[in-house]
Amino acid sequence: MKFDAQIEPASLGEVPLIAAGAERIGFDALWSSETQHDPFLPLALVAEHTRRLQFGTAVAIGFARSPATLAYTAWDLAEASEGRFILGLGTQVKPHIQRRFGMPWPESPVGKLRELITAVRAFWEAWQSGERLNFRGEYYKLTLMSPFFNPGPIDHPQIPVYVAGVNTGLCRLAGELADGFHSHPYHSARYLREVVRPAIAEGANAAGRPAEAIRLSTTAFAVTDPQEAEFVRGQIAFYASTPSYRGVMELHGWGETADQLQGLARRGEWAAMGERITQEMLEAFAVVCRPEELGSALLERYQGLVDRLALYLPYLPGQRDPVWSRLVRSIQDES
Repeated sequence: MKFDAQIEPASLGEVPLIAAGAERIGFDALWSSETQHDPFLPLALVAEHTRRLQFGTAVAIGFARSPATLAYTAWDLAEASEGRFILGLGTQVKPHIQRRFGMPWPESPVGKLRELITAVRAFWEAWQSGERLNFRGEYYKLTLMSPFFNPGPIDHPQIPVYVAGVNTGLCRLAGELADGFHSHPYHSARYLREVVRPAIAEGANAAGRPAEAIRLSTTAFAVTDPQEAEFVRGQIAFYASTPSYRGVMELHGWGETADQLQGLARRGEWAAMGERITQEMLEAFAVVCRPEELGSALLERYQGLVDRLALYLPYLPGQRDPVWSRLVRSIQDES
């Protein structure tokens, strides 16, 4: 099991120290997300200031971009890093695509993401092989690639693509055509085992692919003190209030709580939401233990279940470096 780190939303000036520190600590990969900043810009700096570390997006919002812009950016990052870049794509939810990005929401999100990934790979194939670009689908028609706009072949053209999501449709899509699946931090071990893994396998089997070839990556909530518990309850409640994520709570028999949280969110009663997350729910969705037990507790829950693991808490250089180093060693030594 690989143990990775996340970049906290930070200015570009902070990224070189974060990247160098993450490599020094011994993390296997460093992931950037699309929240308060562009997810790709920090990764050019990660490529420049590291030599071993893999890195990628977890995630970039696919529906906010065209296949061409994604293809060019990924191609450049793969070349700059000598093949260490991983392209992680997510759909986001309808209100964010329409009201935050100003883009249309597709009738079939899974179908559009499938076509988006296939279209991106069509660019890569055309650039690497020199063959004509000729992609025709429901959402994209891509037939123009004159030499002036062709970046040409690179040494590491096999760029891994990860799909991110919560529900089974995107899990099956990952099994069908992706290299990995980023499972949402809002999950339980039971949800990964009973819902995510079988859906990935279903997609892989339908496409004639081995299910074990698709890497399962996730981010874990960890609670080692009361302050962390309050924060994590709030995060679980926030994610559980998303209507399309209701199935996660419902699997455990907590669908009614999810409905209540949706109502609180609609009314803007954010402060009251964390109180609805019971201790049983907290322990289902987060690793709860003493600080010195965190490594063993993470291994107990995730070893053999996921291929890549990171903590929801981002890595910041100079803050708890000895703790991070011990945690990385304890997990990597036992994996």
